[in-house]
Amino acid sequence: MTSTTPIATVTEMLESLPEAVQQQVVEHLREYLADLQDEERWDSLFERTQSQLMAAARRAKQEIAQGHAQPMDLERL
Repeated sequence: MTSTTPIATVTEMLESLPEAVQQQVVEHLREYLADLQDEERWDSLFERTQSQLMAAARRAKQEIAQGHAQPMDLERL
């Protein structure tokens, strides 16, 4: 293989496979890309809410230290 763009490389690799295998690879790639997009959305959401999560954790820690917290009743969940 010569030095090419990543897309061209993947295309060449796919073209060398039988059509049925190409379809399987495409389906796996769709699932993989969907997972990557989900992870990116999660990372973005976490980044935007990180300061709020940290503030909530500080409040919880403070409430525990002040004796205002109660143990979680797992039966009520």
